[in-house]
This record gives sequence, C-alpha cells and structure tokens, in this order.
Amino acid sequence: MAAMAALQSSMNGLSLSSNPFFGQRLSIPPPLSPLHIKPRENPCLIVVKLKRWERKECKPNSLPVLHKMHVKVGDTIKVISGRDKGKIGEISKIFKHNSTIVVKDINLKTKHMKSREEGQPGQIIKIEAPIHSSNVMLYSKEKEVTSRVGHKVLDDGEKVRYLVKTGEIIDSDENWKKLKEAAKEKTEVAAAAPAADSTAAS
Repeated sequence: MAAMAALQSSMNGLSLSSNPFFGQRLSIPPPLSPLHIKPRENPCLIVVKLKRWERKECKPNSLPVLHKMHVKVGDTIKVISGRDKGKIGEISKIFKHNSTIVVKDINLKTKHMKSREEGQPGQIIKIEAPIHSSNVMLYSKEKEVTSRVGHKVLDDGEKVRYLVKTGEIIDSDENWKKLKEAAKEKTEVAAAAPAADSTAAS
C-alpha cells in the first residue's frame, strides 16, 4: 500500500505545464551547405563505336582527339610485326581516334553471321580486322623495300609525302584519281543493288 501511495503522489506531481518540451515549436536545424563538386575537365559526350574497355581521349569541346598518322587510304604497306608479318597490302580504312587501319586481305577474322530472314541459313565469313598503324611501314613496289615517310614542299608550293629511301613521291595526282574512281564505283554498285532487288521482287 505504501508503494502504491508513493506512485500516486509522484504521478500527481507530474504536470504537463512543468514539462518544458510541451508548448514549444520544434526548431528545425538549418540545411547543410551544398557540397562543391568540381565538374570534369574534359567531359566527353560523343559516342564512338568502341569496345567497352577502350577509353578515348577528348578535347575541351568533347570531340575525340584525332592522332596524326604516317599512312593514308590507298597507301601500299608492309606488315612488320604480328601474325601477318611480311605481308603486303593496301589500306582501305583508317581510324584516327585510336590510330588503327584496315588492310585488304590482312588480319582476317572469322565471324559467324545469323540468318536475317526465315529459311535463310547462317554463314561463316572472313572479315578484315583493324591493326595498329605502328605495325606497318610504307612499301615501294618498284624497289621492293620498306621505308620511313618524309615530307617536302615542291616548287609549286604543294606539300607532299615521299619515301626516304627511294625518294618516290606518294601523294601524286594519279593515286588520288584512282581512289576517286574506286569510290565512285562503290557508290554506283551500292545504288544499283536496291534497284535490282526491287525489280526481282516485282
């Protein structure tokens, strides 16, 4: 009984007014200052067909850095390193963002193609994979030697490339004409293919 009386007296002594918490507004702490995050120096927004593990260097304007190369499309080269060492071919494509080139009938890879239409079987084809430009050297068909490339200015003010060993000029008008004619033939063939398919279907 004594314990119950003591508990009752303590409950009566406790009042809501005596508690300093009731009747006051909650004070909300001020928001934390925002963190100052430095933006990336060279944000790269251009998407290029690269492998997931490849990284490309970018300029401040988000464009990929294009490396200078000693070879161009249409040059005759000789492979000096790798599995196809000693083979000679002609350059068909160049990729300046990673300094790689595609050479005709060199560095062939096997690709398994799925059937695109019903009833059409799949096939296994050979494609030309790119190789790094440092694994090739310019080749002279006349002297049958490899050489480094040099640059000089002709009397008419035109800057051309030449082979250091033989002195043969690479950037000639004939070579450019051949390249233009080959490009025209490719475009004509590509344009004629859809027309032939439409006539066959009709």
